[in-house]
Amino acid sequence: MRRLLFALPLLGFAAVAGWFLVGLGRDPATIPSALIGKPVPDFALPPLAGADRPALGAADLHGRVALVNFFASWCAPCRVEHPLLMQLAAKGEVPVLGVSYKDEAAASLRFLQQLGNPYAAIGYDREGRVAIDWGVYGVPETFVIDRSGRIRHRHVGPLTDEALTRTIGPLLARLAQE
Repeated sequence: MRRLLFALPLLGFAAVAGWFLVGLGRDPATIPSALIGKPVPDFALPPLAGADRPALGAADLHGRVALVNFFASWCAPCRVEHPLLMQLAAKGEVPVLGVSYKDEAAASLRFLQQLGNPYAAIGYDREGRVAIDWGVYGVPETFVIDRSGRIRHRHVGPLTDEALTRTIGPLLARLAQE
């Protein structure tokens, strides 16, 4: 009986450790969002000063299919995905809209001056309050918005060619036909 009592904490530890190991193997890009299929949260952000782009608010996300990308200058994965955002913007098939997340305005502006500005509009979310309403875990995160202003897809992490080819591109094409 004493051996069983001694083994019980070890078995409990092994179960918890196994649960954590399974969680580590999951793809963070597949984190579900409670907002899929729901209207974008109501928000109105000021423009990023000096970016020569209009502000961004919920009203701007009605009547057209759009991508909304949360980014920051201090975010290394944001730099990785930036060339893909530039390519999407250059194609002109869908507006790419940005939200500068928890960043200094001057730093975001330098980031865009160095790498190019793919955003048709940029909202400045200095405190990250709008990001919380959107359920953003961290940057970068990209959302596909349909014509009625509903969130149709959420991509966690940097955009990749694979994500654009397999998921986002086909969804954008389908939404453009609706």
